[in-house]
Amino acid sequence: MAMQRRAFLLALPSVLALGGCLRPDFRTVDLDATGTGSIGARYSLAAGDKLRVIVFGQDNLSNIYAVDGGGRIAMPLIGVVQVGGQTTAQAARLIESKLAAGFVREPHVTVEVDAYRPFYILGEVTTSGQYPYVNGMTVETAVAIAAGFGPRAARDYAVLTREGPGGLVNGIVPMSYPVRPGDTIVVKERFF
Repeated sequence: MAMQRRAFLLALPSVLALGGCLRPDFRTVDLDATGTGSIGARYSLAAGDKLRVIVFGQDNLSNIYAVDGGGRIAMPLIGVVQVGGQTTAQAARLIESKLAAGFVREPHVTVEVDAYRPFYILGEVTTSGQYPYVNGMTVETAVAIAAGFGPRAARDYAVLTREGPGGLVNGIVPMSYPVRPGDTIVVKERFF
């Protein structure tokens, strides 16, 4: 009996250490610094976004414009406008200033995001790929959009990569973590 208890106590640290390998600790600090939660006035425009630009009283200028890979849109009269990295309000003021420079007297412009850039999901999901972003989504919602987990998927965490001010930022996140446009989610394979 004492021998069995001693063998159990000797094996216990190994079992506990192995159990800790099943799910890594969540690391979201760097991602949290880039902004989480719903998309609001602080959302930065980037390639892949589609903008609805409304110029009041100028129906021929009001349209939906796609942001290109360089963060620009091309509008009639004023040409290329650099909107990447700006909020919708900043983009509206920039378009107003360009229109006021000899094209439209006292322009009033509104810019709205018509469609956010897509998110990407890879790894142990049924259908990995690129999907349209839905406001308010979480990693779990993204997995559902990708037709659910694969048979070997780790179901309690994922690795999320996001564009931050200084470049790409990634972290290990829980399934309830908010997803933003342009994020890449990798669902890892479980160990056991």
